[in-house]
Amino acid sequence: MIVKTAEGVLEKHALCNHCLGRLFAKLGRGTNEERGRAVRFVLNMERSARGLPLIHEPEKCALCGDIFESIPEFVEKMKEASAGIKFDTFLVGSRFPPEIREKEEAIWKEFGIETAEPINREFNRELGKAFGLAVGKDTAKNPDVVFIVEPYSGEIELQINPLYVYGRYRKLVRGIPQTPLPDFEDSVASIICRSFSKASGGKCVFKGAGREDIDVRMLGNGRPFIVEIKRPKKRRLNLNAIAEEIDASGKVEVLDLRFVSPKEAERILTKNHRKEYLALVFVEDGVTPEEAKEVARKLTGIEIHQRTPWRVRKARADKVRVRKVHLAEARWLDETHFELRLITDGGLYIKELISGDRGRTKPSVSDLLGKPAWCERLDVLNILDD
Repeated sequence: MIVKTAEGVLEKHALCNHCLGRLFAKLGRGTNEERGRAVRFVLNMERSARGLPLIHEPEKCALCGDIFESIPEFVEKMKEASAGIKFDTFLVGSRFPPEIREKEEAIWKEFGIETAEPINREFNRELGKAFGLAVGKDTAKNPDVVFIVEPYSGEIELQINPLYVYGRYRKLVRGIPQTPLPDFEDSVASIICRSFSKASGGKCVFKGAGREDIDVRMLGNGRPFIVEIKRPKKRRLNLNAIAEEIDASGKVEVLDLRFVSPKEAERILTKNHRKEYLALVFVEDGVTPEEAKEVARKLTGIEIHQRTPWRVRKARADKVRVRKVHLAEARWLDETHFELRLITDGGLYIKELISGDRGRTKPSVSDLLGKPAWCERLDVLNILDD
């Protein structure tokens, strides 16, 4: 049946061995070109026995136009397109004109062929094998780079997949924002991204798992973050050297740098973390050690109903969020100050938890004391993963 089908096709369509073999791609082993040559050989033996003229491979294929003979040229173009780019793995994709795909599918339909594969699949595979052999690289499901080839125009598009790096940062000083803002020379993001961009040759995008205010330090185990490096020219980065360069700023330190997948990066950024804070509370009307201790006792385990704070109302949706204070401990300092160590759900605004924010946060430290209180200084001590 294979030979009979092949004979019917070849009597109407002058196909090369690649396109002939591809009609039976799901049968047997080997390349489509080997398969096509074998089918043509057996067919011609039978035709010779029947006294019929042989059907040789045409000078030019009526379907593909002998595009497979151009694979060595595309290999050289791919080398040129990727010059200066460091990568270990790759994939090849292609864009074939619709008329070729339509003509191919019309042949399948005309002769009831169900064992074929599309031309682009064979082309991608054969070009990938040739390029990998030429440059000593391997294909991969999640490659470093992707070559998109337009076979008949000769155009090659190089897609460089981004790198994702996980880490945790400590912000050691007050007065710098997490991300760049007007009137601020530095930010956590700019200090971190400068080093990554220099090392990789790519564009760095910083994404923090939450943020702290400009006047708040981030200490302890650090805040998780992801650096996405777009179109990196170099992928094998010395993360220890990058960390040392960032730490030398004296403003930001980074911990636990490692490469992650896009899926893991998304999980890290969307995970809700509990946080540990240390707040310096100021009570103008005075506070006793007993009052400070009683505030901490009442806060522990309480649910806080917090309407979007007044100071961020233009940047956040105006709604009431319910967050829990898991632990509160107080240390009295003087007649107007005490320290409050808190472990809370993520997303609870601590400054407003203390002041009450004009009644938008209930209950608040001000409510529990029965007199106004403000947060004079705040540090994030730890981001708790569990």
